[in-house]
Amino acid sequence: MLAFALAVFLLIITPGPGVLSTAGVGAGFGYRAGTQYVIGLFLGTNLVALAVVSGLAALILADPRIRLLLFVVSFGYLAYLAFRIAFAGARLAFIEKARPPGIGGGILLQIVNPKAYAVNTAFFTGFAFLPANYMAEIGIKFLIMNAIWVPIHFLWLWAGVLLHRLEMSERAHRIINIGMASAMMGVVLLAIYFQL
Repeated sequence: MLAFALAVFLLIITPGPGVLSTAGVGAGFGYRAGTQYVIGLFLGTNLVALAVVSGLAALILADPRIRLLLFVVSFGYLAYLAFRIAFAGARLAFIEKARPPGIGGGILLQIVNPKAYAVNTAFFTGFAFLPANYMAEIGIKFLIMNAIWVPIHFLWLWAGVLLHRLEMSERAHRIINIGMASAMMGVVLLAIYFQL
């Protein structure tokens, strides 16, 4: 069980689209918008976990056409979200009215996030500690995963909000937003590269 908790901590705290976009939303839109986004991520990651545990994810991803479609949607949405984070607060007319991604955006990110599927598959197919009672093990894994997931995401949100609140020039704030968005896209591109 300790090995599982350590794996959860290490896999969740490392930069991926979820935590990087959390910091980016915090930096670009502030705490309230970031909290709504984290709630969506939380719901989304648990939906992905349920899809993995139930076998639905394996069934859906077994079809290469569906995998390709999800890949295109995933990349498109992550690029769109990175764009919104990069230009949050910019004075460009078509961006200025952009709204933060909210709960729905968080859910969508996790549903199309390749790291969410890989991590949840590792969590729920490995690290067996109650082989005699699989359902109890799954329940305990959900509790441990969420007990670690929530504070880590709020830590990343706090880091983003701290950047948002600093008295920085508009240029410096934009550079940070672009840097966070670029890091998020970099992680996505690495994931794509290693899946090919």
